[in-house]
Amino acid sequence: MEKLTNVKAIFFDLYNTLARFSPSREDIQTEACAAFGYTVTPEGIGRGYLKADAFMAAENARSQVQTRTGTAQLTFFAKYQRLVLEGAGVEVPPSTASQIWQRVREIPYDMALFADVAEVLPRLRSAGYTLGIISNMNKSGRQLAQEMNLDLYADFVVTSGDVGQGKPHSPIYLAALAHASAEPGQSIHVGDSISADVEGALAAGIRPVYMNRYPDVPQEETVPQGVPIVHTLADVEVLLGL
Repeated sequence: MEKLTNVKAIFFDLYNTLARFSPSREDIQTEACAAFGYTVTPEGIGRGYLKADAFMAAENARSQVQTRTGTAQLTFFAKYQRLVLEGAGVEVPPSTASQIWQRVREIPYDMALFADVAEVLPRLRSAGYTLGIISNMNKSGRQLAQEMNLDLYADFVVTSGDVGQGKPHSPIYLAALAHASAEPGQSIHVGDSISADVEGALAAGIRPVYMNRYPDVPQEETVPQGVPIVHTLADVEVLLGL
């Protein structure tokens, strides 16, 4: 794997790169589906989320999903839930998908950091890198940092709520570059979405690194040629030659 050089700033996506649902998204979906008589497997739900998250990234490129209201948001999440279930081999009409999604939303969950965050990010900061988090969550970076204690691991958090536009659009990446006082060519962005993280970073002139936390789940999309693929944050250290 070719080493990345001349790197000053490292940006990270949050969901599925640094953090995950707790309980897991597979457990949440299993519980919600069971309430409607459907049996699913963790592997199937994993496949479904790849489809659904690719759909969300494409929709975010069109208009920010989290800012949609009323019927537009209900329609989106019904389609999102149908894609999750399709991956698990379950076909349902939009009305049923909407009901299952509502049940998913009723199940309490938190966002928990992957275990390697506490190990690797402090080492990267000690090595002199400026670390930032770029998220499409519709809240301020300050609020997100406080809720998840992200200040322990990153120098700043930039969200679509701060900028008014999320990934893959360039303004959120430009805001991160400004926070880091870095040029695009001095920066890398690590994320799990081809369109939002990889293509979005490329459009901003930032070198992307594709994070695949679930290597056993067949991928729906092809990673562009030349883009490094990592499975853990320790792999990022290797890329940097640490």
